[in-house]
Amino acid sequence: MPDPAIEVRGLRKHFGDVVALEGIDLAVEPATVFGLLGPNGAGKTTAVRVLTTTLKPDEGSATVLGLDVAKEPAAVRATIGLAGQFAAVDENLTGRENLRLVSQLTHVPRRIYRPRVDELLERFDLSGPADRPVRTYSGGMRRRLDIAAALVHDPPVLFFDEPTTGLDPASRMELWAVVEELVAGGTTVLLTTQYLEEADRLADQIAVIDHGRVIAEGTAAELKQRLGSTVIEIGLPDAAAAERACALLGPLGVSCDHDNESVYLTVDDAPHVLIDALRRLDGEHLSPTGITVREPSLDDVFLTLTGHRAEPEAGEGAGDPAVPERGAA
Repeated sequence: MPDPAIEVRGLRKHFGDVVALEGIDLAVEPATVFGLLGPNGAGKTTAVRVLTTTLKPDEGSATVLGLDVAKEPAAVRATIGLAGQFAAVDENLTGRENLRLVSQLTHVPRRIYRPRVDELLERFDLSGPADRPVRTYSGGMRRRLDIAAALVHDPPVLFFDEPTTGLDPASRMELWAVVEELVAGGTTVLLTTQYLEEADRLADQIAVIDHGRVIAEGTAAELKQRLGSTVIEIGLPDAAAAERACALLGPLGVSCDHDNESVYLTVDDAPHVLIDALRRLDGEHLSPTGITVREPSLDDVFLTLTGHRAEPEAGEGAGDPAVPERGAA
């Protein structure tokens, strides 16, 4: 069995009183997508910053292709690409000029980067607008250009930190196809995301992280199996009614949780459970204000695993240095 492309052991990072990472362990197999799933503030970006050498861990170890991120940072940067949460491209340059600039910053020889830039522009469907200023590009085009820039030096390992945040559904699907193509060609990808759907589509393995700890790990199917196949969300008039309803409906499903004025019942047989649930609520004179039947979401994962919803938290990486968006050596 090949050695992991990325390996993390007992990684800890604090910023004053803020706990960003509290002893996480990860192992990413070569030529796979590893999804790091969690809300804002969970520790995902801090983990990426450590792995891309822009932060030093307080404790623990991390390697990329066998290279220690703390002891061999230059060698690590030469082997990785990074696309962050926002497209880090110069709006006043053209797409082609952006890629050439990154080529020079990553020390790609001129004889190589000229054809490489043309190849990437073609690959990401940017040949047409290549000589237009980036300020004229759509969000999806900017994101594709950003990923192309991360690939200029042909890194075997890529870090995507919430790459589809803010994109429309069509652009998000385009980027999913890009990631799948890269992995099919042998690239290893570590992807951070808040979207269960995204991890479900792309990741071979997922680690759910919250408050700097890995709280669950497995495939998307394994994680969703913990929740049941369907979520019935029932709105109630107030929090007290939601608490009563959850106590009443709990025996009907895999789990039942309530949050303010809503009840979340995870079940395997939604049609029959929904009928039974409504009968029980009516018998107790509890009148729903709304009912939604849907597939499990990231919020459902977190509510089941941690007892709270995946709400953004302030303070992750407070005081972190700025994160460069390229794997320059």
